[in-house]
Amino acid sequence: MLELIGYSFFQNALIAAIFTSIACGIIGTYIVSKRIVFISGGITHSSFGGIGLGYFLGINPVLSAIGFSILSALGIEFLAKRTEIREDSAIAMMWSFGMALGIIFVFITPGYAPNLMNYLFGNILTVSKLDIYLSVSLAISVSIFFLLFFKTILYISFDEEFAKTRKVSVQLMNYILISFVALTIVLSIKIAGIILVISLLTIPQVAANLFYKDFKKIVFASIILGFVGSVGGLILSYYFNIPSGAAIIFLLVFIFIFLRTLKLIFTKN
Repeated sequence: MLELIGYSFFQNALIAAIFTSIACGIIGTYIVSKRIVFISGGITHSSFGGIGLGYFLGINPVLSAIGFSILSALGIEFLAKRTEIREDSAIAMMWSFGMALGIIFVFITPGYAPNLMNYLFGNILTVSKLDIYLSVSLAISVSIFFLLFFKTILYISFDEEFAKTRKVSVQLMNYILISFVALTIVLSIKIAGIILVISLLTIPQVAANLFYKDFKKIVFASIILGFVGSVGGLILSYYFNIPSGAAIIFLLVFIFIFLRTLKLIFTKN
């Protein structure tokens, strides 16, 4: 373990794991509390369109995916709330459109698309300095926003109608929050990949919810569990030569099963 810390790629991965766990812990608790996991899955898969666009234009795929995912998230929110299109239909449409667009862009891009598998399945060892700066900025921005508007977010998470009676601009807050969801998803892709990133936003929260019901406590517990799972999965992937994204999610599921079993044992006793 000590020998790993000496490597710059592991140091970058460790820093990314810390700040990604903070962002995912906060945003994931909001997602699970509001029961919009399916929406998040739609945003996750639609982000592939932005990645494909980045390859086609010759720019950093993460940057193009950020813009594409935010537009997709806002599009889903708009279609679901302001049109007669059902929410699940809007999600499915953006989900399939993003994936199809990404495939088309990758296909028509001249040459071979390097590191594409890293975006699909994750590889925390490929985290760059830019990824770290973006992750730090996101974690700080999300933390400040939730601290400033904590009560408002609680109202919106559990009862939008009550939030409206408190004269909260629910629609504006929903647009801002769904944009944060999109940003968190895109900046977590390097860790878990498009296929598995939604697990980073749900498994730690569900595990924390086994022991806590308070929103704040779930956030803090989710951050800790997310970090333990990320670092543990990173070590597993290094020593067993397996994809880091899959190793992280495998470990998080194992942690959930362990905690669930532990709770059942103590409950029976």
